[in-house]
Amino acid sequence: MLLKTLRHQVLVANLELFRRSLALFTFGNASGISRPEGLVVIKPSGIPYDHMTPEDLVITDLEGKVVEGSLHPSSDLATHLVLYRAFPEIGGVAHTHSEYATAWAQARRPIPCFGTTHADYFHGTIPVTEVMTPAEIESEYEKNTGDVIVRAFANADYASVPAVLVANHGPFAWGTSATDAAHNAVLLEAVARTAFFTLTINPFAEPAGTTLRDKHFFRKHGATAYYGQSRGADDGQK
Repeated sequence: MLLKTLRHQVLVANLELFRRSLALFTFGNASGISRPEGLVVIKPSGIPYDHMTPEDLVITDLEGKVVEGSLHPSSDLATHLVLYRAFPEIGGVAHTHSEYATAWAQARRPIPCFGTTHADYFHGTIPVTEVMTPAEIESEYEKNTGDVIVRAFANADYASVPAVLVANHGPFAWGTSATDAAHNAVLLEAVARTAFFTLTINPFAEPAGTTLRDKHFFRKHGATAYYGQSRGADDGQK
């Protein structure tokens, strides 16, 4: 069986989406990539999460050709592949129809950074894509979904804002691994929910200032990060 460790990671990532109620029934999907082999492991299409096994996952190349697996890959495979090709630092992608993030996507509204919870994980506004044209929908819909996501990051950093809202569709998140992508999908839903309540309480709420936003993001990310435990050379911890 190819990519046994990655299969396990991708299965756990998919089950996390289900466990966190971000994916109902057969909604959504998570995938992971082995960059050295140029192979992607992804959830099979239409299979309930609580019935999946590592053997059910499908392995494809970056062109979408099935390399191993007897089931059809997720219908969103082409979107994942576009992201893997366009965003070379990512190792996993998660797509959900989680309630609050999907509501923002359907409203075609980006999620502003109202406070430190958001800023801890997303360095600024979570963008919403442009609306897909009828031609994009009718021809290579899933690939074109990936293309509109990539265009949404023409002036944004996909590594520091690892999520997007596809207009009238739902959220995609990514990370350094399938585990990280699922983690970011959970965080995205929490941020979307909090932002909704913020605007419900105060429709005129202003985004957090850049100084506060930057402080919270960079204390967890980048060369100057100091949040959490550092890793030592001998036993991995200090």
